[in-house]
Amino acid sequence: MWPSSRKSHPSSYFSISPSTLVFVLLTPLLLIFLILCSLGPQKSTLLPSFPWKPLELLSSFSMGLSTGKVGDDHDRSNFNVSISLQDKRLELSSAERRGFLTSGIHRIRYGRSEKVEAILAKARYSIREAARNNNRSFISSSSGSDYVPQGPIYFNANAFYRSYTEMEKVFKIYVYEEGEAPIFHGGPCRSIYTTEGRFIHEMERGELYRTRDAEEAHVYFMPFSVVAMVQYLYEPGAVDMDAMGNTLADYVHTIAHNHPFWNRSLGADHFMLSCHDWGPYTSSYVPLLFNNSIRVLCNANTSEGFNPIKDATLPEINLKFGEITGLLGGPPPSERSILAFFAGGLHGDIRHILLDHWKEKDPDIRVYEKLPPNVSYEAMLKNSKFCLCPSGYEVASPRIVEAIYSECVPVLISDHYVPPFSDVLNWKKFSIVVGVEDIPNIKTILMGISRAKYLKMQMRVKQVQRHFVLNGTPKRFDLFHMIVHSVWLRRLNLRLRASV
Repeated sequence: MWPSSRKSHPSSYFSISPSTLVFVLLTPLLLIFLILCSLGPQKSTLLPSFPWKPLELLSSFSMGLSTGKVGDDHDRSNFNVSISLQDKRLELSSAERRGFLTSGIHRIRYGRSEKVEAILAKARYSIREAARNNNRSFISSSSGSDYVPQGPIYFNANAFYRSYTEMEKVFKIYVYEEGEAPIFHGGPCRSIYTTEGRFIHEMERGELYRTRDAEEAHVYFMPFSVVAMVQYLYEPGAVDMDAMGNTLADYVHTIAHNHPFWNRSLGADHFMLSCHDWGPYTSSYVPLLFNNSIRVLCNANTSEGFNPIKDATLPEINLKFGEITGLLGGPPPSERSILAFFAGGLHGDIRHILLDHWKEKDPDIRVYEKLPPNVSYEAMLKNSKFCLCPSGYEVASPRIVEAIYSECVPVLISDHYVPPFSDVLNWKKFSIVVGVEDIPNIKTILMGISRAKYLKMQMRVKQVQRHFVLNGTPKRFDLFHMIVHSVWLRRLNLRLRASV
């Protein structure tokens, strides 16, 4: 029974004390916050986001580079909008020329994130101007240049050089410190996964590109090693990779919880790097990582979700003993007596086809499953004009870099593979692409290449060599810098805009 005082004042039945009112208003907000936190990074699309779109700063490399069949419409679209330093069509606004953004943000003073985007806008404009510039006067003004890109191995040497120098001047990478070794902050520096461990090691040293100020960074590196995950978390023979995938999902959740940057861009300005075949699949446990982030992968297979607009190919290098010296060079073309060479196990359908047609059947096409005793693999590479580089179970092959090191013209035999640094390097000028269906015609194809053309290609292999060299201390234009440049280009190809 209500008190008598409320009977005489019916409206007072609905009165609420101040403390009750605060509780009623705050409880829904608290519940929403708890729900968002519990959902983690995979559901972060519920959070306020910054829309982004590819700028198409750089146009697609030639469809003729794709090895054999592109596969399906999805693959074909990936190749058509892939990145290279050729496009001269897109223009910047006058505001972008002055280094400001046209993002719809109306403020008197720019915040730090706007300044980061302004730096990138100025770099985009500078690169486009270099791409249009037929003379190389801007290069002559650069002091201390130990190498100047030139020649047909590049889609546009001017644009590449300007892009590279802009990267050296302004590019900043923040490396997350969450996670513990051995799964985080390290990786193998020998064996077939060399490039993964060497890159993580170099970023951890922090002497190049790394910033400790996350607010000034252009990209954010997540230093986990899929190779280490396989070693420590995967149970041999298991049919799933849940332990690895869940570890990665927990890691990204921690990053999103501790820092504002992941949810600010939905992961688009973050990058991972993996040379393990399972790198792409492991990343699929975090949909935003798979779909939005820059994934630098050896297993660059467009039929398995590799997207050249935002993903970059990591060269696969097999350093059996961890040594990085004495790998380069070979006899001149006149002393190379073998037309083409391959030796390797029956890994995957393409190799089965190759060995079925050519295994020990032709003195000019030396194809082995296992080399004869006392025959040196390295000597065979160095004495061959062309080196066959078929895919194995996955598309990547260390034979591509082995051929380049040995100054042997690579012959790429694969489906759906995007070769390393294809946004910069014109692979058609220093390699041969053979479709899987043309494996029986390899000898005819190679014999049809004139001596003059072969000599040009072999000379270009020697020129491109510098971009695949591992150095103990990175040197300009070497492998480490080229990997960073691939990330730089994809960050340039992304414009983050604040929601209006």
